[in-house]
Formats: sequence, C-alpha cells, structure tokens
Amino acid sequence: MTNRVIIVDDQAMVRAGFTALLATQSDIDVVGEAPDGKQGGEVSRSTHPDVVLMDVRMPEMDGLEAARQLL
Repeated sequence: MTNRVIIVDDQAMVRAGFTALLATQSDIDVVGEAPDGKQGGEVSRSTHPDVVLMDVRMPEMDGLEAARQLL
C-alpha cells in the first residue's frame, strides 16, 4: 500500500528536500506541493492525500488555519 502525501511549505528548498527524501521510500508517493495554506487546501482537495506535511508559519494562510479548514 502506498501512502499519498502532499507537502505544504513556503520555502521551495524545504519542499524539494522533503520530496527528495520521501521519494527514496517505496511506500510513499508525493502527489502534490503548495507554497501556502490556502493553496495547500486546494491541492489537498484535488489530490485526496493520506498525509499532509505542512509548515505552521506561512504567508496567505498558516498551517494551523489550513489544517482546521481541511478537518
């Protein structure tokens, strides 16, 4: 079984690092990325991930508010 993951962080290098690290795992598939909580919610609704790896502090909408809205 493969776990579908999206990564939400305002720093592109952080997103790239997590994507590269998770790509080494055979049971994890990174299905999306977003630079802020608002876009993270949109990506989550369109990709239906099992896990959302999200930064707490981001512009536009922080990770806490985005998590509240996703729940």
